[in-house]
Amino acid sequence: MLYAPWRSTYATSSEQSKQESAQEHECVFCQQFQKDKDKENFILKRFDNCAVMLNRYPYNAGHLLIIPYKHNGLIDDLSDDTQMEIMCLIGKCSTILRETLKAEGVNIGINMGKAAGAGIPAHLHVHALPRWTGDCNFLPIFGETKVISYDLDTAYKLLKKEFDKLPSNCSTK
Repeated sequence: MLYAPWRSTYATSSEQSKQESAQEHECVFCQQFQKDKDKENFILKRFDNCAVMLNRYPYNAGHLLIIPYKHNGLIDDLSDDTQMEIMCLIGKCSTILRETLKAEGVNIGINMGKAAGAGIPAHLHVHALPRWTGDCNFLPIFGETKVISYDLDTAYKLLKKEFDKLPSNCSTK
């Protein structure tokens, strides 16, 4: 069993339950994309079809989300261009996490649908989660504490510099 009490604020919020069948006008991601508040929403970079942002409820420091602009819960309903951009961004995010945060590994995942564990199943998103040897320890189990080495603002500043170097067309070198 995976026990993650540090995420209880997210798991018990009324906002989370609204996201299961959220329409576009109710979707937290769509709302953030409509605003000109990228720093406040931890949006690191807007690309042609997707944005990359920090997860507000991370499992680890630098936990990124790759989110298509199209409000849709299924990857197979996205355009070929959007699917290709997602794959390109997975590679870019992985490189930035390894080089900038010195991650020793990266978990990449898509939880498509509520049954698959998606917290916001109405809007597909890809997780890019940096990992380090020994980042799983006894503290979450016994102390209900998860050590995350960067706060969101610090992680945002570090990663933003690297994402600013990328063109908005992900496939461009």
